[in-house]
Amino acid sequence: MDVNVAAAAACAIAGLGVGLTASIAFRWSEREQNRGSNGSSRNTGPEPLQEPALPPGVDTVLSVLRSCAIVLGDGDEVVKASSAAYAMGLVRGGKVAVEPMLSLARSTRRDGEIRQIELELTRPGASARAAEPLAVSVRVAPLGSRLVLVLVEDRTERRRIEAIRRDFVANVSHELKTPVGALSLLSEAVADAADDPEAVQRFAGRMQVEATRLASLVQEIIDLSRVQDDRLKVDPEPVSVDELIAEAIDRCRQTAAAKQIVIAAGGTTGLYLVGNRGQLAAALGNLVENAVNYSPPRTRVAIATRRISSAAALGEADGELIEISVTDQGIGISEKDRERIFERFYRVDPARSRLTGGTGLGLSIVKHVAASHRGTVSVWSVEGQGSTFTLRLPAGQAPVEDRASSAAPTHPAPEARS
Repeated sequence: MDVNVAAAAACAIAGLGVGLTASIAFRWSEREQNRGSNGSSRNTGPEPLQEPALPPGVDTVLSVLRSCAIVLGDGDEVVKASSAAYAMGLVRGGKVAVEPMLSLARSTRRDGEIRQIELELTRPGASARAAEPLAVSVRVAPLGSRLVLVLVEDRTERRRIEAIRRDFVANVSHELKTPVGALSLLSEAVADAADDPEAVQRFAGRMQVEATRLASLVQEIIDLSRVQDDRLKVDPEPVSVDELIAEAIDRCRQTAAAKQIVIAAGGTTGLYLVGNRGQLAAALGNLVENAVNYSPPRTRVAIATRRISSAAALGEADGELIEISVTDQGIGISEKDRERIFERFYRVDPARSRLTGGTGLGLSIVKHVAASHRGTVSVWSVEGQGSTFTLRLPAGQAPVEDRASSAAPTHPAPEARS
């Protein structure tokens, strides 16, 4: 009996030892797992998967969008932003820098509604007065359950073009109304003075002046419509610079003679351009005509030509330009006016333009013709001393049949004197 009791006691003690050993091993294993999750020891097991910051494919889609794209997280932090968003100053220091955009994003995060707003922003690095504001359209939409997508489209250029169109329609209406109204009044005057031949002749002369002004305005509007997209729509051809100058001089010969103005042409002869002859003739003719109209009597207008070289001028292989300068001794142009003289219907001196019949479209046509021929037009001027307008256009080659005699001067009339 004593032996059985002793055996049972031994078995109990052995079982207790095994239980304690298993408990200690389980506790040790649990402690090691906790240490591994805290980085104290190396965890060789598989790590839990983390949810991606952006849904699959969104990053690729955002990279091809034309609009500026910004993705915001739960705490308004910028998860993803395009380079254009940084360039426009929309994102700074990982945060959206435009408060109305941020408020819109928060409202969308709360209720999931898509929202859109038009804003005007200050350009980066410029004061509010120093530059034209950025006109942007902002559209905000939820992206998943936690993210918000902000798309910003720059509409500054579109708004500027719309403003130009509105101004153009308003100015055309005004300019057409003036001669048409004058013709209407003059026709009534002619009818009332039917018994007075001298009055009829005087009114008829005025009607002819207004009709000429109206025809000139309509023609310049047509010319402008042909070149305003800055693209050459016809096949280019070699155009002689000497012939363009001779035509421009002939166009202003009578006006210059009446004011005793000398028009002198000089410089390099035998030069050629490549482009539309009619457009180039209109551009140079407008420059010479303006020089004559805005010059006082008994002064001089000079037209100079030369070939200039540049290693990468306008993308031309030979890097050569033809420079045509028209210089007058007129009233000059102030600094503030020089910034706007190539705008449509803009006039430095409206009173003088009415006297000379100017429409305010001539220099705008010159600018567009230069752009369509991959060239430029610039102006230098001092008030009271005169102005110089300079056309720079890519050089062309003379026609094959004329190359042998291209070195000979071809100016038919180097000067036109009163």
